[in-house]
Amino acid sequence: MAVALVLAAASASAQNPTAGGTMPPAEDMALARALLEQLIEIDTTDTERGDNTRAAQAMADALLDAGFPAEDVHVLVPPDFPTKGNLVARLRGSNPDAEPILLLAHIDVVDALPEDWSPDVPPFVFQERDGYFYGRGTADDKDECAIHTANLIRWRREGFVPERDIVIALTADEESGTRNGVEFLLAKHRELIDAAFALNEGGGGMERNGRKVSNNVQGAEKVYLSFWFAATNPGGHSSLPVRENAIYELSAALLAVREFDFPVMLNEVTEEFFERSADLVGGETGEAMRRIVDDPDDTEALAVLSSQASYNARLRTTCVATLVEGGHAENALPQLARANVNCRLLPDHDPDEVEETLRRLAAPFGVEVERRREATPSPPSPLTGEVLGAIERVTEEMWPGVPVLPVMSSGATDAVYLRNAGIPVYGVSGIFGDMDDVRAHGRDERIRIDHFHEGQEFLYRLVKALTGGG
Repeated sequence: MAVALVLAAASASAQNPTAGGTMPPAEDMALARALLEQLIEIDTTDTERGDNTRAAQAMADALLDAGFPAEDVHVLVPPDFPTKGNLVARLRGSNPDAEPILLLAHIDVVDALPEDWSPDVPPFVFQERDGYFYGRGTADDKDECAIHTANLIRWRREGFVPERDIVIALTADEESGTRNGVEFLLAKHRELIDAAFALNEGGGGMERNGRKVSNNVQGAEKVYLSFWFAATNPGGHSSLPVRENAIYELSAALLAVREFDFPVMLNEVTEEFFERSADLVGGETGEAMRRIVDDPDDTEALAVLSSQASYNARLRTTCVATLVEGGHAENALPQLARANVNCRLLPDHDPDEVEETLRRLAAPFGVEVERRREATPSPPSPLTGEVLGAIERVTEEMWPGVPVLPVMSSGATDAVYLRNAGIPVYGVSGIFGDMDDVRAHGRDERIRIDHFHEGQEFLYRLVKALTGGG
C-alpha cells in the first residue's frame, strides 16, 4: 500500500489520544496505526497459513513508496522457505565509518485460535475500541515493527541525516519455527545488520493503576536449556506392586529439584535492578534488595526475595519440571517415566555445572539426566553511559520523575543471537503496559493506543539521540 494511501486510510484515527508533548505529529501517528493494521491482518504464525514474507514485503513497500532507494530495502528469504522472509532497511548517515545502530523487531506471532478469544475479537482482525488496538501481535511484537518502519519514514521525510546509519530488521520465527530470522541474517547477510549495538523488545514501561512506575531496559536475559529426566524399570503386573516403580523414582527426583536452590549470582544488570528498585518497592522487600546487593550471602534478605517468583528468578538459575509422561498400560507397572525439566540459566552460569548439579540430585533415585540441546550463550550487555544515559534523558524529558530500570529477562528473545555474535542489545521501547493485565501470547491481545504512540515518539527521540546528526 502506498504511503499516501496509508495516510488517507488512517486519517480518521489520527486524533491525538492524549494532549501534551509525548505524542508524534498526527500524520506519523496515522502512518504507524495503518502499518500496524496491515501487519495484524497478515497471519504470520508458524503454520501452513502463516506468511512472514508477505508482511515483510508490506513494510518494504511502505518504505519504497516513501522514497527509500531499492538498494537500501531488502526482503531476504531463506532458500526453500518462501514464507519466512525478513526485512532489512537502512537510513544512511553522514559518516560511513561509524558503526550503525540496529533496530530489531520480529514480525512473527504465536498462533491464536478464534474460539479461544472473545467472540467479538477475532485474533487476526485489527480493531480499535475503548482506547485500545486489538489483535494478535499488537503487544508482541508487531507494534514495534510498525513503529520502526513509521519512524524511519518520518526521519527521511524530515530530512534527518544521522551520523551513523540506522538499520531496521524485522524478522521471522522468533516465537517458534525452524528458520529464525536473526540466525539467518547473521549467517548469510551479516554485513547488512552489523552494528555497534541494537535496540530490541524485552524492556518497556511498567504501569500500575494508571501510574507509570518505571521504564525498563533489558540488558541481559537468562539462557534457555531443557533436560530429560528418565527412570526405567523392568515393570510387571499392577496386581503385584513393588516399591521400585519408575513413576515413584522419577517423582522423587523431581521433588529433589523442587527443593534445591541454585546459588545467588548477581551481575551488573541485576545489581542495578535491585539497587534502583529498592526505593520504588520500599518496605521489607526494598530493604532486602539493598542488603542483597551489599551481601549476596545475607540469608534474611535472600529469604524475603526468594519468596517472590519475579525476584527469585533474577537472583539465580532456576529449573522446573514442565512435562511428564510415563507408563504404558493402566494394569501394568511402568517401565519408563520421563519428564522435561526446563532451566533458565543466569548468563554467566556454566551449563555443564547446572547439568552436573541436576545429575547429582537425580542420582540417588536411579534417574538419568540428558541435556536435550546445547545452550546458546547470552552475555549481559554493558550498561554504558552512551546508551543508558540517552535512555534516561529521553525518559525524563517525556515522563519527568519516572526512573529507568535495568532488568534481566527470565524469558528469551532474539537478542541472544546478537549478543552471542558480539553485538550488545538493549531491550527498550518506551511502550508502557499494565503490570496486572499482560496479554501478550494470550487471549484478546491488545495495546493501549496512547501507549503505542508514546512508544513511537520515545523511540523516535531516543534513536536520534543515539545517532547524532541533524
